[in-house]
Amino acid sequence: MNKFLVLFFCLTLNFTSQAKSLQVGWELWFPYQYRNAQQELIGLDFEIFNTVFKKAGYTTEFTELPWKRHLHYIKTGVMDVAMGASKSEERERYANFSQAYRQETVKLYVRNGKAKDIKLSKLSELASSKYMFGIESGYYYGDEYQELMKTPEFREHIIEVVDIEENVTLLLEGHIDGFLVSPETIKAFSKKYKMNGEFEQHPISIYQADIHIMFSKLSTDPIMVKAIDDAISELTQSGELTKILNKWTVLN
Repeated sequence: MNKFLVLFFCLTLNFTSQAKSLQVGWELWFPYQYRNAQQELIGLDFEIFNTVFKKAGYTTEFTELPWKRHLHYIKTGVMDVAMGASKSEERERYANFSQAYRQETVKLYVRNGKAKDIKLSKLSELASSKYMFGIESGYYYGDEYQELMKTPEFREHIIEVVDIEENVTLLLEGHIDGFLVSPETIKAFSKKYKMNGEFEQHPISIYQADIHIMFSKLSTDPIMVKAIDDAISELTQSGELTKILNKWTVLN
């Protein structure tokens, strides 16, 4: 075959693979993935994801579906990509992962100006303290928290509620001293209810883990993951990813 025809064929094949829209699932997870009043898909994960994939030159199509089904579709190659994913040994059997693009973080938030009054240097000290903390049912607060909750001494200092609104009410009424929540969630809540300046972050460490973009091994290849990693690195070095993260996490 003529070498020019070979070159043309390779370029065409590359363009076709780049032009194909990647199938990406999402699930309602405020403020990371959700629809605004105009039914636009927005949130911290969407903003970072779209910025990264645009930088890498890939187009995407989004489908809303439950997370458990999404993982099955990644495993079987029905869906190509998932955002907001934690890496695990089991998932690495059927998926490749980008480098971390953000961290999933849980912090202790208290009334503004009260952080210095909460005399705790680590979470385990709550068991022998006078403080009460609020948590939301069904949320994960890390391995340390899970272990501590096995002891009655720790559990009696925890109040479990349905949502952040209930925790805020309990805090403002003086029934709890603080509550556990992600910086992104408290930022979105404060903005929504015009409560900026009402809360501050306590320095105690609660939970932190890396969050990645996940790729189906059946429908994508390592070249794509490398391109996404390069885009994340470039956007991190330019400060653009930090700007997006601060927009969604830093309390005004």
